[in-house]
Amino acid sequence: MDIRNVAIIAHVDHGKTTLVDALLKQSADFTLRKDQADALIMDSNELERERGITIFSKNAAVRYQDTKINIVDTPGHADFGGEVERIMRMVDGCLLVIDAQEGPMPQTRFVLKHAIRAGHRIIVVINKIDKPAARPDWALNQTFDLFVELGASDAQADFPVVYASGVQGKAGYASDISAMTSIEPVFMTIVKEIPAPVADASAPAQFLTVNVARDNFKGKLAIGRLYRGVLRSGMSVVHIARDGSPRTTRITAVMAFDGLQRVETESAVAGDIVAVAGIPEISIGDTIADPADPTPLPTIAIEEPTVEMTFGVNTSPFSGREGPYATSRNLEERLAKELETDVALRVTPLGEGTWTVAGRGELHLAILIEKMRREGYELQVSRPKVICKRDGDTLLEPIEHVTIESPDAYAGAVIEELGKRRGEMLDMRSEHGTATLEFRIPTRGLIGFRNTFLTKTKGLGIMHSILEGYGPHRGEFNASAHGSLIAFEAGITSGYGLANAQERGQLFVGSGVTIYEGMVVGENAKPEDIEVNVCKEKKLSNMRSKGEGEAIRLDVAHTMDLEDAIEYIGDDELVEVTPQSVRIRKAMLSSIARKRNDRRERSAMEHVQ
Repeated sequence: MDIRNVAIIAHVDHGKTTLVDALLKQSADFTLRKDQADALIMDSNELERERGITIFSKNAAVRYQDTKINIVDTPGHADFGGEVERIMRMVDGCLLVIDAQEGPMPQTRFVLKHAIRAGHRIIVVINKIDKPAARPDWALNQTFDLFVELGASDAQADFPVVYASGVQGKAGYASDISAMTSIEPVFMTIVKEIPAPVADASAPAQFLTVNVARDNFKGKLAIGRLYRGVLRSGMSVVHIARDGSPRTTRITAVMAFDGLQRVETESAVAGDIVAVAGIPEISIGDTIADPADPTPLPTIAIEEPTVEMTFGVNTSPFSGREGPYATSRNLEERLAKELETDVALRVTPLGEGTWTVAGRGELHLAILIEKMRREGYELQVSRPKVICKRDGDTLLEPIEHVTIESPDAYAGAVIEELGKRRGEMLDMRSEHGTATLEFRIPTRGLIGFRNTFLTKTKGLGIMHSILEGYGPHRGEFNASAHGSLIAFEAGITSGYGLANAQERGQLFVGSGVTIYEGMVVGENAKPEDIEVNVCKEKKLSNMRSKGEGEAIRLDVAHTMDLEDAIEYIGDDELVEVTPQSVRIRKAMLSSIARKRNDRRERSAMEHVQ
């Protein structure tokens, strides 16, 4: 069988998934369901459709003439770079998608670096040439410069170029969209430029697990590339774990990809990307080998996580009311299940129903929390913290490379804010009223910055960041200090109590909401916590009725979603997450307990001094 294995890589929102959809819809033998006619069929996950980004890498297979093309759609966001890293081991070439207007962006650098390092042949697709402000020649020149900067070989830098409009399903070898008729030039370039896999079908079988999925009937599936030999249903094999320990087992099913479906087959061909069932202990990076020659393949190296949070059992007074899974056993089983498929995640038990969960960034962990709450789990999470390292006596912290586009009028405010967060400006350019700023900044400086950035730029700013590496610790700062309005007592919020409280700052709850003592109900205008009684009602008297007097006017409450809440909280606060609600609370709910803790901390500091 003539096979090509290719990955689609790009910066977030440059059109990878749209291009893959066009390839699927125009391939031979691919049938479309009614509900797929207008949707992005590769973004099948509910969270992906809502956010408009690819979170999980996915496999598909299309046929062009006599060639089977295995396509892997990869995430474009830096926090899911772990998916991109391991996909490089499964393919022989890449389609690098570049926005014709924006050109290469920070995440383009990240994904291209891994493709070049793997030695792959890369096809550059200048996408979205139908944009009114498209500048394909400029985008191509910028892409070539990036190849050279990242150390591409002469063969890699001599890349083929295809121009395309993924949303219209058209492509060509020139940037004139009026001369394009179909996506076929992309198929032709893949078959011509991407090398066929080099594999020996007569050698003992050797298969590397790159991804893991679940099937309702077949159980856990190992997805990866068959490097050599043949795998058959019912075949006896050796499962070699990442630590090198072998175990003899049996395959119950072998499946190949056809369109978006996994189709069971009698045997897998060397060089193909397949799914294997029957090994419940299989994990990413494990090898499946023939018992005659149980040689493991090099395991997959993944970059370490940079941000951690504490996950814990929900201890609020509302625990167990809104979700069926609220115990420590439920959370432990769910986190263990996530570890099976997410190699960039680290989970460390702390005891007493709490765990330290480390990931590649705030979004990486926020997506995990969002998945858990939608599955019915209740939990509470802490403020994200960066993971520092030591090099001898030097403390190192993760450093990000940030690119910002903002109207010229707001550039000064952005520069000032990033300066407070120990940001170091690398470059500043201005073109057509838009300033492009490049900074090197500690990862902890970006925690809680998103909302501030949107406020400073009136919602018109665009920010992209990517992990650059580790650098010397840049000292302490507290750029996101805030004060909270804390509920004085449990009850139901009233208009009268809220009207008094809103004079202090911005409220997070409206009237008629059930709250508990220690719950954060708003943000104080001053950087200090204050207790408010938002359940207070106007009492009747013998002189006036309850409804008499000036009408109560309440401002619209600022409803916090999960990511807003995670960005907002301080070190002494937690986010309570349930299937129905996201609440912010103090770690210590009792006012007396908080005051005692403050006295102990002050006493300890005085003793040290």
